[in-house]
Amino acid sequence: MSELLPSGDRPEGEAAVQDAEFAPEPVLPEPVRLRITALAAAALPGLPADEMPPQMRKVARFAPNRRARLGGREIAAQLASDPLFRQRISGRVATEAGDLGAAVASGMAPAAADPVEVAALAYLTRPEGWRELVEGAGHAVQAEADSAAIAAQVRDAEQRAARAEHDRAVAKVEADKLRDELARVREELGQLREESRATSRALRESQAAQKRASDLLATEKGRASRVAADHDSEVRRLKTRLAEAEALAATGKQAAKDARAADDARLWLLIETIGQAASGLRRELALNPADRMPADLVADASADRPGSPERSQARAQDTDDPGRLDQLLALPRAHLIVDGYNVTKRGFAEMSLEQQRKRLITGLGGIAAQTGDEVTVVFDGAERVHGLPPAPRGVRVLFSRKGDTADELIRQLVRAEPAGRPIVVISSDREVADGVRRHGAYPMGADSLLRRLSRS
Repeated sequence: MSELLPSGDRPEGEAAVQDAEFAPEPVLPEPVRLRITALAAAALPGLPADEMPPQMRKVARFAPNRRARLGGREIAAQLASDPLFRQRISGRVATEAGDLGAAVASGMAPAAADPVEVAALAYLTRPEGWRELVEGAGHAVQAEADSAAIAAQVRDAEQRAARAEHDRAVAKVEADKLRDELARVREELGQLREESRATSRALRESQAAQKRASDLLATEKGRASRVAADHDSEVRRLKTRLAEAEALAATGKQAAKDARAADDARLWLLIETIGQAASGLRRELALNPADRMPADLVADASADRPGSPERSQARAQDTDDPGRLDQLLALPRAHLIVDGYNVTKRGFAEMSLEQQRKRLITGLGGIAAQTGDEVTVVFDGAERVHGLPPAPRGVRVLFSRKGDTADELIRQLVRAEPAGRPIVVISSDREVADGVRRHGAYPMGADSLLRRLSRS
């Protein structure tokens, strides 16, 4: 209810606050505004927490050297909008200012005091006539700024005059240097003219000497051209003779080559005739490779051998003998046919079927490379797999079709070969061996191939 009381009956602080609400804030000079902010920032931490506006509590926690710089805008706004806050700050500021603060608070401004400090204290304490003090400080600041500007202009003018004087002295020195340089250039120009006349005389003499040398060079060039023409004529004649000699040599080489070709053809024809005759004789006689020599026949009929095995055992060993297999593979154009699983399950039964096939095919590739013979390996198609690795060079890998067996496919392969060609079938199956023997093939046991593979 204090707004209903006369101003004389209200408390002094409350009356000052209500009067300030209706008075417009003056325009503060920049130095005065900065000093007010600095004084308020220094006095801010001294206020009790209940007297400090909430907006100023964060600013009060800033470091002293950063409080006015970082929170100046908030402090100035709070001072302008909160008369009670300003009154509390002014009391502390006036107390810290001492005699000057007491004098300003009473409305007096000492003549020797700083007008900016007086204006800042007057703005905060708001004594009677404080606006005039602020305006006076503004005028004083403006006068000091004008005096500083005038002094700066005077210093600038003095500096420009000094620079102009210095430039005139420098220009005079440069002009003297240029006059000396001009005299020297004129002297050098006279010397150059004399040297130019001497050079012109030497040039004319050198041109005359060059003309004489050119004439002599033209004469020598003509002589050299005639010598070069004679040399080219001789070279062409020698090249012609060389071409004729090369033609004669080529003709001789071709004649010798034709003679060698004729001799080779006659020799090949003779050897081919002998080979075909031998093949025809082999087919006519149907001879198998000799398993026993004549001495073996005599020994069997007329003598005993110590520790000699039975005849049936010897025959079984012959079919498993890798030496006999080598003899058969040494026959011209031999064809080796292998019963695949019959060999692998006898020699590599501990491996998987894929590993068995791979090991057998790899070994047969080595035999094909060593002998040059045709090699065919046959597996039962019931266990055929896709994605097999490529077979080695010279090895044919076959799988029997559905419903057929590898044994039947082997017999078909043997029947398809011409009579007289050496065909070796590797299988320990007695039925397979008897079937291919009837068609002229040489059956060998699986052990003979296994021993042959282990040896290579």
